[in-house]
Amino acid sequence: MLNPQWLKTLRAVIAEKGFQAAAETLSISQPTVSLHISKLEQQLGVALINRNKTACHPTEAAKRLMPFIDSILNLNQQAIEAIAKDSIRVGASSNIGIYMLQPPISAYLDKQGASHIELMIDNNPNIVRKMVNFELDIAVVEWWQPEAGFITKLWKVEPLVFITSPQNSLGKLKEISLEQLQHFSLIGGEIGTGTGRILSEKFTGHLKVPRTSMQLGSTEAVKQAVKAGMGVSLVPASSVIDEVTQGSLCAVPVAQGALSKSLMIVMRESNQPNRSQQNFINHLNSSI
Repeated sequence: MLNPQWLKTLRAVIAEKGFQAAAETLSISQPTVSLHISKLEQQLGVALINRNKTACHPTEAAKRLMPFIDSILNLNQQAIEAIAKDSIRVGASSNIGIYMLQPPISAYLDKQGASHIELMIDNNPNIVRKMVNFELDIAVVEWWQPEAGFITKLWKVEPLVFITSPQNSLGKLKEISLEQLQHFSLIGGEIGTGTGRILSEKFTGHLKVPRTSMQLGSTEAVKQAVKAGMGVSLVPASSVIDEVTQGSLCAVPVAQGALSKSLMIVMRESNQPNRSQQNFINHLNSSI
């Protein structure tokens, strides 16, 4: 096991480019800094610092180690904090975290005895990565590739709607069919949410998958582009409630609810939710 304190010392030596400067930054003695680096080099069996008269520089081995140091130290700190306080680390993909999850979290926190919630909102691939790397306790995602060691539970089914600007005559449609959709070029949003997979599954046989006219990276960017008359798109219904109410966007349902996403709650199979986590999950399920 790599000693977190030795790693912290190595990071300081590299950042400060010297042992004495690192010692001052860490409020420890220079011999202690030297001991930490020596112990770490012995454990790894490689040199980590090149020393010269003017400064210290990381070796190639140290450069390879550096990307892992922050993760190790952060995880170590999170473990300490998890023991010290009743806290749940919740991750949510962007659309869920921005448009759907915050009201139920707010309602949960109003409950007596509720655990502290640390909410992280990021794109779907990053939330998946953080869950796999033990940086989160629970994740609520649009897309999860089945993986050993994790279990998923359905949170809610979110319909996708076809959005246009109010000036577009398409906004007056009562609904739109897959047959009609196949002829449109759609403005794409965040990559990795599973929308492309859903379209590939639904548009089969004689139906052609709608083309993507541009890829903007987020639902917010997509909405602004559609408002400006740059095109049309498919987005989660919850993401345009305010705009539809205000009249700045039109949302057309897809016929027969043909396009929707199953939003999933993800947990670790080897670490069944504790009481606090289970209470939070129960609250999310009751908030639908």
